[in-house]
Amino acid sequence: MTQGILFLLAALVFVPLAVKLGLGSVLGYLVAGIVIGPVGFALVSDPAAILHVSELGVVLMLFVIGLELEPKRLWAMRAAVFGGGTLQMLLCAALLFPLGLLMGWTWQAALVGSLAMALSSTAIVVGLLQERHLMAVPVGRNGFSMLLFQDIAAIPLLGLAAALGTQSAPEVNAGHGSGGPLLQIAAVVGVVLAGRYVAYPAMRFIARMQVRELFTGFALLLVLGVALLMQTVGLSMGLGAFLAGVLLASSEYRHALESDILPFKGLLLGLFFIAVGMSMQLGLVLTAPLQVGLGLVLVVALKALGLWLLGRAVGLRGSQRTLLAVLLSQVGEFAFVVLAAAKASAVMPAADADLLTLIAALSMVSTPLLLLAYDRWGCPETETRPADAIEDEHPPVLLAGFGRYGQIVARVLLSAGIKPTVIDHDADTVDSARRFGFKVYFGDATQPDLLHAAGIAHAQAVVIAIDDPVQSNQLVHELRQSHPNLPILARAYDAVHAMELEEAEVHHVQREVFESSLRSARATLELLGFDRFHARELADDFRRYSNHFLKSARASRHDEDDFVQRVRESREQFEKQMQQDLQRQAGQRAGTGWIQSD
Repeated sequence: MTQGILFLLAALVFVPLAVKLGLGSVLGYLVAGIVIGPVGFALVSDPAAILHVSELGVVLMLFVIGLELEPKRLWAMRAAVFGGGTLQMLLCAALLFPLGLLMGWTWQAALVGSLAMALSSTAIVVGLLQERHLMAVPVGRNGFSMLLFQDIAAIPLLGLAAALGTQSAPEVNAGHGSGGPLLQIAAVVGVVLAGRYVAYPAMRFIARMQVRELFTGFALLLVLGVALLMQTVGLSMGLGAFLAGVLLASSEYRHALESDILPFKGLLLGLFFIAVGMSMQLGLVLTAPLQVGLGLVLVVALKALGLWLLGRAVGLRGSQRTLLAVLLSQVGEFAFVVLAAAKASAVMPAADADLLTLIAALSMVSTPLLLLAYDRWGCPETETRPADAIEDEHPPVLLAGFGRYGQIVARVLLSAGIKPTVIDHDADTVDSARRFGFKVYFGDATQPDLLHAAGIAHAQAVVIAIDDPVQSNQLVHELRQSHPNLPILARAYDAVHAMELEEAEVHHVQREVFESSLRSARATLELLGFDRFHARELADDFRRYSNHFLKSARASRHDEDDFVQRVRESREQFEKQMQQDLQRQAGQRAGTGWIQSD
């Protein structure tokens, strides 16, 4: 109880102070750990135990990230994960490897040390990406892909450290399971099958009981159970939690799971950073200041250089390359485990492993400071532009998104004498719209505080014209939680997104290119000789067919095979029916001698 109060008190003192100074919450947690740890006031005696428990925060974070990635999206990221991730590890390790040789280390020690220091911190980077709403932009997607590959690659690194050493490392392997490749593959397959055939029915059963804390307990049991299984067979707990999240990303309970897990994730992740701060062996700063200082500068600088060079290869340009280099320049938390294994197996002397461990911990402190410098000098003004202050004018309509779709909605409303409050997250779009006389505010419409400032409490309707399906769904979920009776009209990216919006009980869903596509089809038919009446009739029939299909096939969209089969059967049935109608109409016209004139 006393330690719990200490952690909360330290966080409440140092985190707001760091945020107020513009240093970010992560640095605040790290400083809090230093102050209450052995180097500071020594109020906590066993930082290693706290660090071990708080790793659950990273596990829960990866589960929440997995909930945002449906299997289809994850498959689309495979090139970035295995391509960009492999290049990042090899390039950064190649730049760091000569440092070990210059220190007089063996090539084995230099290899393990450079690979360990090439790892970046998932907890820090993803936390910063989410804090800045960068997960959906190219720099965020590439950075996360590299982190995901590192989480996969960290397990072979432990095996490499043991194989190159001269002693076994039972104390490092204690608590970490082991299993051959077949057992690990079986565990992954088991998780996939359990997610589909056990977790879904269990969640439906628990949801019907209307006991929210029971659903929360099941969510925690699910995440921790999968993580423990993966650890038992020798895989990463975080990788297992991420896999569980991906499997449940298509579930109708995704948002409920996320909202239940988020408080635990936030608390444990903060505890993790505090534990890292407590674990820093800052005594080495006094005994070997040159080695620590020079090593920190070289490691961070070389990693940043490698990432900056890699940025062009993964499609980033300009300041985005610099941002990627800054975000991933630190050393990751899993490097602590790899270096401990290297020390235990004698592949690296204990003093050298301790030195690298301190440099890794200090590099985590460097990232918020470098990011602060990047915000001030390294990026265009629009990239760190704060949200506009919005005057609550009690708008009848709140319009989120002012692209080519939202502009038309806004112009029609304005022509009818209705002035909507318009919010868009793209600074260039906002500035361009203002030059043409539109009143558009810059900001992220998915943020509750911004919605409140915009007058959501007085709005009669919300129009969602955001082009990103993930952000659109997030805004719908936020509105459904805070204002369940507010009418929502949303733009759907495609048919599947339209089904998701229908499931969320959006009042009106409009597929963004559906009507214009039908008009193009009608014009094509007319050019090919169809009269205008029958061309329009065909388009109207297709609209009715498509709307009916969206409602009837909604329940099967989570089963890809069943969904594909339904699409094929429905398409064939519609085409056959339309051909029969055309033949019947042609026969009727021939019998009556009636011909539609132009």
